[in-house]
Amino acid sequence: RPNGKNINHNVGALHPETCAKEVRKRGADLGIALDGDADRIIMIDEKGNQIDGDAIMALCATRMLRAKSLRRRTLVTTVMSNLGLERAIEEDGGKLLRCNVGDRYVVDAMRQKGLNFGGEQSGHLIFLDHATTGDGLVAAMQVLAILLREGRPLSELASEAMQRVPQVLVNVTLPDRRALQELPKTSRAIARAEKSLGKNGRVLVRWSGTEPKLRVMIEGPKQDRIEAMANGIAAEAKREFKLAR
Repeated sequence: RPNGKNINHNVGALHPETCAKEVRKRGADLGIALDGDADRIIMIDEKGNQIDGDAIMALCATRMLRAKSLRRRTLVTTVMSNLGLERAIEEDGGKLLRCNVGDRYVVDAMRQKGLNFGGEQSGHLIFLDHATTGDGLVAAMQVLAILLREGRPLSELASEAMQRVPQVLVNVTLPDRRALQELPKTSRAIARAEKSLGKNGRVLVRWSGTEPKLRVMIEGPKQDRIEAMANGIAAEAKREFKLAR
């Protein structure tokens, strides 16, 4: 039961599996999982599959492109959004503008460039024509409107909206934060991964904004290959900090 302190405990956008279980149990058409202040949303299709912020952005932005309502034909998202989202937008004649992680950076980029739609993979979605910040209910209504117009289940629409590229994220806790230029072996491992993937993937290595944790994100066509690359970069970082041989 709610007690004023357990607002996100095992429920909502942070734990969408709870909503997915209820959708399957009740045979619902879809589920809507919001976080405690309702500025994040994860949706659940009729089969119980989770539809994250990237998939929702792909679904809404492609429709906005076709309706010529996406300003400057540009969607704003962060460096963490899947490469599949970028490809989906480009296939519909649009552009993807990436910014730092955090919904405030998304909003800042939108306002600076005069754009009207952006968001994060985590489910922060901002429709500036309807709200001044992320609003899960506004986002849900946009998706529901698409479902009503097209008369198709969410599972079909979401699966067609974008083809997700395999993605892996490895977090490495280290003694302190150092510029990547001060970690030559790690930098060389990053460069090798980038060269190996070419245009078929992405490599993003950045420090957490709140703790000495290095985040290694790689996307590419084969899951086992990108996992090996990410773990290799993480291992080099540990060695440079004398945490591994």
